[in-house]
Amino acid sequence: MNIPNLLTLLRIALIPVFVATFYAPWSGANILTAFIFAIAAITDWFDGYLARRWHQTSAFGAFLDPVADKLIVAVALVLLVQAHPTPWVAIPAAVIICREITISALREWMAELGQRSKVAVSMIGKIKTTSQIAALLMLLYNDPLLGIPIYDIGLVLLYIAAILTLWSMVVYVRAAIPSFLEDNKTP
Repeated sequence: MNIPNLLTLLRIALIPVFVATFYAPWSGANILTAFIFAIAAITDWFDGYLARRWHQTSAFGAFLDPVADKLIVAVALVLLVQAHPTPWVAIPAAVIICREITISALREWMAELGQRSKVAVSMIGKIKTTSQIAALLMLLYNDPLLGIPIYDIGLVLLYIAAILTLWSMVVYVRAAIPSFLEDNKTP
């Protein structure tokens, strides 16, 4: 067990706290909820940075880090859809969650073929993650800030994240197509 893995575990441990603050019946709960999500996002960046910098990468960390990311993002999206039950929130949330499940399955399959590196995280995936985190932070915060409609900006960013999500999925699937075709040729 090392510090990067502990940060990843912290991100998972924050999920019940995140949910509890989301439903907290007091003023300012949205600020605390957004803050907890921001801490999770920062630990996501920081654990990867430390693992590379300190040469503490591990198979456990490589497995757990993306799981932790997907868990907190999926929980945030489900909570937001429940709080704002409209197609405008549900559609991009469904696109993002479905993409994450699809790409996780694709990566697992490619790993079984010994070709996981073909679907390694790309720059478009990193841009998608950044826009997704910004969108979720704004949607969780929900209130106008200095007259700026934070929720509306977050909703636009959520659609941008959904589009980038689809784009990155296409990139990953295209990278895996040769393996699909090769696997289908084997008797």
